[in-house]
Amino acid sequence: MNDNLTERLNVVLEKLISDDLINGRGLGNEIAFYIFDYPPEEELRIRDHIEFLLKQIPMHMPELRVIHVDLFDMVLDHMRSRNLLEPSYKLQRDKGDEALVKALKAPLKEDKLAQVFKEVARPDDHDLVLVSGIGGVYPMLRSHSLLNNLHAVMGLKPLVMFFPGRYDGQSLSLFGELSDNNYYRAFKLVP
Repeated sequence: MNDNLTERLNVVLEKLISDDLINGRGLGNEIAFYIFDYPPEEELRIRDHIEFLLKQIPMHMPELRVIHVDLFDMVLDHMRSRNLLEPSYKLQRDKGDEALVKALKAPLKEDKLAQVFKEVARPDDHDLVLVSGIGGVYPMLRSHSLLNNLHAVMGLKPLVMFFPGRYDGQSLSLFGELSDNNYYRAFKLVP
C-alpha cells in the first residue's frame, strides 16, 4: 500500500466539499478543473475511494449536488446508442486494435464526446462533477483533448478528474508512461 497515496486520499473529501473548490475561489479566473493523479496500479483502490466519497459527501454537505461520470461506461453507452458496440467487437476480432481505433476516431471525436459528457453530467443540474475511467478509454479517447473540449460545456462548475498516471501541473502522463500534449488549465487537487 502506498503511504503517500493514503495521505493524499485522506484529504480529498475535505478538498471536494471546500467552499474554495465549489465556488472556484483563488483560481484567478481559471476554469475549475482539478486532477487527482495516482499510480495506475492503485486503480481498484481509487474506484473504492470514489464510492466512499459519493457516500460521504451527502453526509457532510447534503445540499451539494454531485455526479460521477465513468468515461469508460459513458463511451460504451454512447456506442450502444449508436449501434456501434457489436460491430466494434467484430472489427477488433477480425482486424485488430489498430483498425478499431481508426474506425472509432470520428464517432468518438473529443468535441462530439464533450456533448455526450454534457448530457450525462448535466453540469447545470450539479455543483460538482467527478470523472474516472480515463485508463479504460485509452487509446480511443485522450484525456487532454477531452478536457480541452469540456471547457465550453462545463461553464463554471468544478470538475475533478481521477487520473491513472502523473500530472505535474503542466502535462499529463497516462499510466506514468504515455505523455499527452501539455494541458495547462487544470490544478492538482492534492499535491
